[in-house]
Amino acid sequence: MFVLNTWYVAAWSTEVTGKPVRRIICEQPLVLYRTTDGTAVALADRCAHRAYPLSAGRTVGDSIECGYHGFAYGPDGVCTRVPAQSAVPSRARVRSYPVVEKDGWIWVWTGDADLADRNLVPDTHWMSDPRWATVIHTMLFECRHDLIHDNLLDLTHESFLHKSTVGDDYIYEHGITVEVDGRVVTVDRLMPGVEAPPLYARTMSTEGLYDRFHATEFHVPSYHVLHSGITARGRPREEGHLIKVLNGITPIDERTTWYYYAFSRNFAVDADWVTRELETGLETVLREDADALRGQEAGMRERAAGEHDVLIGQDAGVAKARRILARLLAEEQADATRTDRAFKAPRAVADPVGG
Repeated sequence: MFVLNTWYVAAWSTEVTGKPVRRIICEQPLVLYRTTDGTAVALADRCAHRAYPLSAGRTVGDSIECGYHGFAYGPDGVCTRVPAQSAVPSRARVRSYPVVEKDGWIWVWTGDADLADRNLVPDTHWMSDPRWATVIHTMLFECRHDLIHDNLLDLTHESFLHKSTVGDDYIYEHGITVEVDGRVVTVDRLMPGVEAPPLYARTMSTEGLYDRFHATEFHVPSYHVLHSGITARGRPREEGHLIKVLNGITPIDERTTWYYYAFSRNFAVDADWVTRELETGLETVLREDADALRGQEAGMRERAAGEHDVLIGQDAGVAKARRILARLLAEEQADATRTDRAFKAPRAVADPVGG
């Protein structure tokens, strides 16, 4: 169901303090907390003693203490204290997850810790760059994570779902180009000589015709950055009003997903009224998406077995991303099967000497 050997956004930096926080990522319960020096820690949210949630306990120094019988675990997941006895059982440990904190997000690697590479955490620097202003939202989507990926890769839905904010009929009238680079799928759309959509026109204070563009860059399987904006007709994109929409898509289980959203802009950076306008407008966009995908999730579960999506030309990016996601899942499942077989294989026993 989920690709595990990757980084997922687990929380905003501001959400994680000395008080334990519970998260579920890809059906794995985690507890997040900070050590005394501010380092973020992620452990399995389950005491080795009797499976009580560690998130219901408290932090003591750099350790987290189970609220049931007081077992304490350090940042590496090893038990450091058992109040009822002096000896600590060797099996008293919980899983520790690799963590990277960057630009306001806390990322957790949910797969094989030996494969965790912090260089694979995507670029999100716009959130911490003072030359950009950022609006953020977090929302629980009642759908499988795949539907959110499809939604971000096919933005023609803006013409119908988001008419009052970022949509316009001309969006679906322009084609796309699709590029694949390893695990990154980019869907680019140029809309020359058009008006800015309502939300952009208000916050950018624009009138007349511009070249509008958006390029969704999907880092399969957990993150999208949408490079978007408007510029004077025929001028390079980097000269215009630019937007970077950062989307951390984190599965909880097969029916629910956390959506971490940041909208960074290079225009009206110090204008509070623009920030307020965008906060309201973009929350509307997200809620419209959430409602639509909840309905789509229900429709997919109700349709007959063997019935599949009917894809069109605008779905080229969706199709390519689905193939990459399927390949990554198959590779991980094959690796897990080989490991399981190796673990269960009987050991060779030497023939007795001297019969």
